[in-house]
Amino acid sequence: PFGNRHLLPRGILREPARNIRRAGFIFITKSNGDGAADLKAQLRRHNPDAEISECRHCPRYLQDVYTRERKPLEFLQGLDIAAISAIAAPKGFEDSLVGLGARVLYHKRYADHHRYAQQELIEAINKGIARGAKALITTEKDAVRLPHIERRDLPVYFLRVEIEMLSGSEAFRDWIARICFR
Repeated sequence: PFGNRHLLPRGILREPARNIRRAGFIFITKSNGDGAADLKAQLRRHNPDAEISECRHCPRYLQDVYTRERKPLEFLQGLDIAAISAIAAPKGFEDSLVGLGARVLYHKRYADHHRYAQQELIEAINKGIARGAKALITTEKDAVRLPHIERRDLPVYFLRVEIEMLSGSEAFRDWIARICFR
């Protein structure tokens, strides 16, 4: 969880791990629900008092970026796709697509928070078509940064992902209530 323990740009941390001591609530994301005992022990060394919750990312559906039409996840089964993303850890996105049955024929990774130019989107569509893709898939975070394009030789979808609380949901509700309703 702490990478190489170095801050950006040398490492993956946005602030020192010791700053966890300021947290009132800690989320362990992308959990497999095993309890994460080792990770919780590390977190407790930094903050013995914060509540800790485990959660996971759950893909829910695909949505066309331009028409808002939704497709069920089963739509990806055996589908040849192109993908674009500008997120810090794109492997998780790629793994989700493959895990849902898609065949990723082309994936262009951009730096986190990249602002897409129209030509970049057109280029991704062209490369996807050249490789036989039937759709271009991106993240919901990236979908809001895509420019409007008239030409849509490939449908452009984002993967809707929601958080599922595996543990600590009651503690989180209580914590929020204490903050909001003092």
